[in-house]
Amino acid sequence: LLGSLHVGTSFAKGLSLGLRVPIVDVNHLHGHVLSHFIRREETDVVPEYPFLCLLVSGGNSQLILVRNYNDMEILGRTIDDAAGEAFDKCAKVMGLPYPGGPHIDRLAAEGDASKFKFAKPHIPGLDYSFSGLKTSFLYTLRDNVKLDPDFIEKNLADLAASLQHTIIDILMDKLDKAVKQTGVRTVAIGGGVSANSGVRDAVAAYCQRRGLTAFIPPRLFTTDNAAMVAIAGYYKYIDRIFCCYDQVPYARVGV
Repeated sequence: LLGSLHVGTSFAKGLSLGLRVPIVDVNHLHGHVLSHFIRREETDVVPEYPFLCLLVSGGNSQLILVRNYNDMEILGRTIDDAAGEAFDKCAKVMGLPYPGGPHIDRLAAEGDASKFKFAKPHIPGLDYSFSGLKTSFLYTLRDNVKLDPDFIEKNLADLAASLQHTIIDILMDKLDKAVKQTGVRTVAIGGGVSANSGVRDAVAAYCQRRGLTAFIPPRLFTTDNAAMVAIAGYYKYIDRIFCCYDQVPYARVGV
């Protein structure tokens, strides 16, 4: 929310001036990518460059080639809804609380992922689209509820499992193409949707089959958090890249 960002940056600028210390601006998407470099123990292993990061959250679905902490290239991104939005919006029409992603994840563990089939987009290149899936899901509910008003309640777990399976298929198809295109040997995931059990398992299994190294963040560092902002700020600080006081915040920006 831009209003909140203005309040936060105004306070930070005032604090910086008052303490006479530099201020560092942080792109929170960098924070998600660099969360893998948070070391809780000295023995913690971090990714080697270059690596591919699948960043999936409520507002972003991106495939990012990370050549260095200050050199990232977006290879593909969503052209409409992000994966997290697809989870949340589909959960809402099923009557589940917000945010819907964790509820879908929990229910999917009890359901049959092959019970329902939903549309998958055919988008060229490495970009994502989830609007067609969302529409297909909505139509499935609408048509079946006409026949049985209790359809959603009776099939809640199977709907969740089938939805989650379809979203993961879409994510993994583009990830596989990006791996083949770039030739990277290390794959990482980040963002709020990287807390999803199905996504974590799918990426781990894919990397094991392909002989790749997978980096899956602790759930503690998947959603927006102070530690990832700090690590992103740290790397800018060691490069002495400071923020000018006339810079303004942005609600949405790429890496």
